Amino acid sequence: MERLRVGLVYGLLRAEERFLIAALEQRGAVVERLLDRQLRLDLTDPSPRYDVIVQRSVSQLRGLHLASIFEAWGVPVVNPTRILEICNDKLRTTALLAAAGIPQPRVLVAFSLEEAIAAADQLGYPVVIKPPLGSWGRLLARVHSRRAAEELLRHKRTLGGFHHGTIYIQEWVPKPGRDIRAFVVGEETICAIYRISTHWVTNTARGGRAANCPVTSELAELCGRVARTLGGGVLAVDILEHPERGFLVNEVNATMEFRNSIAPTGVDIPGHVADYVLAVAQTGQPASLAIARGAAAR
Repeated sequence: MERLRVGLVYGLLRAEERFLIAALEQRGAVVERLLDRQLRLDLTDPSPRYDVIVQRSVSQLRGLHLASIFEAWGVPVVNPTRILEICNDKLRTTALLAAAGIPQPRVLVAFSLEEAIAAADQLGYPVVIKPPLGSWGRLLARVHSRRAAEELLRHKRTLGGFHHGTIYIQEWVPKPGRDIRAFVVGEETICAIYRISTHWVTNTARGGRAANCPVTSELAELCGRVARTLGGGVLAVDILEHPERGFLVNEVNATMEFRNSIAPTGVDIPGHVADYVLAVAQTGQPASLAIARGAAAR
């Protein structure tokens, strides 16, 4: 039987990429490493040399464009462009989840300083102001007063640029010293962690500590709804615990980091992802994790 050919697109060869390469090779796949900034592709001469592409670029723009090219050539991509486009943009994610009735913190969006101030006043302080595009908890601000909001938004107007043109203003949800990151593969929540920190930004990239979070039926059902709404794939769903309203979906990440989550959960995250990737390679379509495991067994 011919071995499946996997192209793994990356910008930095981090622990996650190394784990995925090892898991794919253990399953018999041939993995070619594709460093995004060194690629040179002729759009007028399609050359689909791969059975599947794994998109792991840290650059949202490079990752999205490369996924678009390979999909145009008929190569399935994990995650596909439709998921990358949504998850790379917090506004689009929030709008789609809201339309599906999935619980989230309240969000107001504005396009001018004056309307943004009015939106913050409407939500009530403190509020969280974040760029719709971005990751790793960068450029987040918790604003405690109208005066502080005016100062911050003046800076955004002065800076200008694409990232500051749309102002995303989110209800502040008091955390119990932690939030939840759930890992979803093919609509199944395979594991979850608490991200614990004394700082209000709990990202492990910003110093948060990971501890195992039990995957309850409530958590699994919520994450499954998120995955189905966005189109499946391999996702990390970030969830806040509201003292009265329960679980609220904060963000969804389509190029998830997981190195700090394997040990506390005891779950082979890269192995699950590898099974899913190879199932997509065989069928050309997203699959449930159960189907993926069956395909891997064969």
